[in-house]
Amino acid sequence: MSVFEAIMLLCFGAAWPFSIARSIKSKSTQGKSLLFLLVLILGYLAGIINKLLNDNDVVLYLYILNLCMVSLDACLWIRNKRRETRAKSPS
Repeated sequence: MSVFEAIMLLCFGAAWPFSIARSIKSKSTQGKSLLFLLVLILGYLAGIINKLLNDNDVVLYLYILNLCMVSLDACLWIRNKRRETRAKSPS
């Protein structure tokens, strides 16, 4: 197991609960980019595939946890974007 890889994933992962809470509370997409979230999802998927193929250890679960959190934030972005679009359209 790579201790430094685990620390990196823990540090990145520590930010996601705050980002998710902000998305829920603000109901806004301001300050967030769906493209950025999708790039992160791709990166976490690549890390998971690498762990499964080359170095399967407990760090895999950190990749999965981070992937779940970023995916949730991306889903919230999509929900919030739909709300913003509906609010702008004339009724």
